[in-house]
Amino acid sequence: METKALKPETRLIHAGEPEPLIMGAVAMPIFQSSTYACEGGDDYSRLKYSRLNNTPNHDALHQKLAAVEGGESAIVTASGMAAISTALMAFLKQGDHFLAQNCLYGGTHGFITVDAPEMGVEADFIDGNDPESWEQKIKPNTKLIYVETITNPLIQIPDLEKIVEFARRHGVLSLIDNTFASPVNYRPLEQGFDLSIHSCTKYLNGHSDIVAGAVIGNRDLIERITHKLNRLGGTLDPHACFLLHRGMKTLGVRVRRQNETAQAVAEFLERHPVIEKVNYPGLTAHPQHDRARRLFDGYGGMLSFQIKGDVDRAEAFIEKTRIPICAPSLGGVETLITRPSSTSHSGVPQEERLKMGISDNLIRLSVGLEDADDIIDDFNSALND
Repeated sequence: METKALKPETRLIHAGEPEPLIMGAVAMPIFQSSTYACEGGDDYSRLKYSRLNNTPNHDALHQKLAAVEGGESAIVTASGMAAISTALMAFLKQGDHFLAQNCLYGGTHGFITVDAPEMGVEADFIDGNDPESWEQKIKPNTKLIYVETITNPLIQIPDLEKIVEFARRHGVLSLIDNTFASPVNYRPLEQGFDLSIHSCTKYLNGHSDIVAGAVIGNRDLIERITHKLNRLGGTLDPHACFLLHRGMKTLGVRVRRQNETAQAVAEFLERHPVIEKVNYPGLTAHPQHDRARRLFDGYGGMLSFQIKGDVDRAEAFIEKTRIPICAPSLGGVETLITRPSSTSHSGVPQEERLKMGISDNLIRLSVGLEDADDIIDDFNSALND
């Protein structure tokens, strides 16, 4: 089905579906085979083989991902970090330099500060909201700029439009981790970014039962990443492809509901006297609220906040809540709560964490599909206990 003119929610359901349906099956079957008969030709990358990410389950998923974000092509990986690291390695070599936002997911930060230097690649961190300072850090060997749509865990929104302009002006690639926003709320390729990256473990799958990643972009760029991935071996297995393919079909309704609930929870927390600060772009007090309102179709299901007091007070609150599960991931149907300093960013040295603004009593919340009033009542009891 031609899906370019359809809304994202419709594309999520119909894009990439086999035509005609395989044996009439409405749901994409699982092709649980590692090996396929040769079809001729001498191009190794065209052999049907699970490690090469080109089985029927991979192909259907790639087409759906590309269509949803307006890309020409896509590739799925064994994890979000496999997508991030492979994409960076596909375009960086010894002696190269790149720019990265100064507040990123802890795993990404670790790759940039530990693994990249070991490969002879240099990086400079930039303030995503200070475009003038970027010019001071560009170098003749700068190859790309890397940011997050909504930063983890401070929920900041960089100057996305200026990043695209900057990348084009200097002839460097623009890569963005769009996990927190999801294609329902923001589609980076439509706004001029070269590559959009996802930890599909989160919103795209939405059910906390697989680990996966994806990169979406034009055909030539994705082909380079695919060749690199084929050598590194970070392949997504067919059954996980099936689960991700299925999960994406409900992404629209899930994210719209999570947008609404997160807004209500953020407004409640903002009013509560025990809460020191709430980070959520749907609040007018958020420093990038106007930007989010202009660029996004929704503010997302992620928020973070600080309770007045120390880390023990934050831990006590988490322990008193009944609905959220204390767990490090996000984007699922269940509400998850965590302290980033002890989970997602525990690998970042404390001095660097504090410099980013990630205090030990910062709490991150991934809003699920529970009733908003139930979550608020639960939080109110835990805060007032």
